[in-house]
Amino acid sequence: MSDLTPTELRILVAVAEARGFTAAASRIGMTQSAVSHAVRASERKLGAVLFERGRSGARPTAAGERAVTQARHLLRLLDTMGSETRGAATGTVTGTVRIAAFRSAAAKLLPGVLNELSDRHPALHPRVAIVRDLGRGSAGEVLNGHADLGITTVPPTSPVPEGLIHGTLFEERYLLVAPAGAADPRALPLVDWSENCSSYTRQWWADQDWMPQRRIMAEDDSVVLSMVAAGLGIAVMPLLSIGEAGEGVTVTDLGPGAPTRHLGYVTTPALAQTLGVRALIRELRNAHLAPDAAVSR
Repeated sequence: MSDLTPTELRILVAVAEARGFTAAASRIGMTQSAVSHAVRASERKLGAVLFERGRSGARPTAAGERAVTQARHLLRLLDTMGSETRGAATGTVTGTVRIAAFRSAAAKLLPGVLNELSDRHPALHPRVAIVRDLGRGSAGEVLNGHADLGITTVPPTSPVPEGLIHGTLFEERYLLVAPAGAADPRALPLVDWSENCSSYTRQWWADQDWMPQRRIMAEDDSVVLSMVAAGLGIAVMPLLSIGEAGEGVTVTDLGPGAPTRHLGYVTTPALAQTLGVRALIRELRNAHLAPDAAVSR
């Protein structure tokens, strides 16, 4: 079996992302016949059909999905080769580092970290993608080759997909958020969002005797906080989502046994050795990231 060339790797990624040979050819500046020929050559080299062809385009098979993921990782290492080599020679960190994070982590944790990173390594350029904390979330972006490092929940709170390594940054507790001045907050509906319907709170709710009878679902945690401030209900939220709670809400400690989650980062073993990711991890570990908020008891 012959190795795939970098051009063949890029073509596989382009076809998978464009969902077709013609669209991929237009994206990478090749003819459709050249793209088709390269895919057939890759399939012969790998010994598997990589795409299902049809009138609607081309979709990766299970083998194709695996090949495209590997291609992304290999291409990323090739892309970093120049900056890694120059960094070893000059002691500088250059290039880009791709970060995936859920909204509240990106908003509350990353600004300070990225400022420090920029001060220390002005030629290193971070790119941040906001990823909903559902399914594999930020970890899936790293695993699929779309990001170099993900900010996400990590063990013991959440498992990390096979193939990734992780580091823990801090443990975050959940609190009760209620409308300020509410006579009986526990009589109000629960305001929740899909990213919060998780194992972090599920067992805790099962142990309570005051589960609200009604639930209002919102799009994300910022909308939840606004709804609570408007008096529409209560919420059980992680401290990071609450941030600096403004007027209109009261934040109360849930006491012993309150749910918590562990936040940290994930990356691949290979990317963990690159200068950009190492510099980012160093700043994450050095920063005082644990959020704080005024809590009434």
